[in-house]
Amino acid sequence: MTDSTSSIPASLAAQWGITVVPTQIRIGDHVRAEHNVPTEVLVRALEGNMDVATSAPDPAGFRWAYEDLAARGADEVISVHISSRQSETYEIARKAAAQSRVPVHVVDSGTTGMSLGYAVLAAARVAGAGGGARRVMDALAKRLEGSAELIYVDTLEYLRKGGRIGAATAMLGSALSLKPLLTMINGQVAPLARALGTERALRKLVDTAVQRANGRTVDIAIEHFGAEARAGKLASRVKARLPEAREITFTEVSSTIGVHLGPGAVGITVSPT
Repeated sequence: MTDSTSSIPASLAAQWGITVVPTQIRIGDHVRAEHNVPTEVLVRALEGNMDVATSAPDPAGFRWAYEDLAARGADEVISVHISSRQSETYEIARKAAAQSRVPVHVVDSGTTGMSLGYAVLAAARVAGAGGGARRVMDALAKRLEGSAELIYVDTLEYLRKGGRIGAATAMLGSALSLKPLLTMINGQVAPLARALGTERALRKLVDTAVQRANGRTVDIAIEHFGAEARAGKLASRVKARLPEAREITFTEVSSTIGVHLGPGAVGITVSPT
């Protein structure tokens, strides 16, 4: 089980029996589960400077999900979530787990996006092959430890507004032509590099992904928020540079993450297998 910031495509979640609890998005006075907010509506709201915010899943959603899994025959549940330094989701899951009638192992992933998603998928495959909780947890920890999130944003203003900027606050105030590249370190958004202009920044993003792969077999995710064409070009470059990639997933990032990164954001997840 995970939350929707894992950005796992719905078809893969269904294939591997992964329960996904949605985070919530507020536009003005209206709060909805993120999967009920179309990306184009959210992009327009952000670009129009509307009051947009995100919040953790409804606590009742967690309680219902754990109860449903127990009713369907689960002996134990492994519940893996976005970094606790980015969201209250982990704490809400922990409190709900204490009320579950079956043991629930709640894990703070220390990350988000497809770094979280690929780890959950790896754990689900072990579970699907008959692995017990310890083997599933080991598979999860291995993928989380080696994974990297590499992120391009047009501006840091959305991260600043949402209070998720972390150590990247040092990059605020840069010239508009200097584009920031970001990563996740110790559960927080952190600066990775800067480049002059979008094109150079995207080239550097691909170069960094190749360096992080370091010749190993990896799974790669190309993620975007309202930037399908830009992400498509990025995917082509990554495929050419990383032929050793076992799997390349092209997906729109969780809308909750998109709110904080802003329209135009793209990212590369490098997850050693």
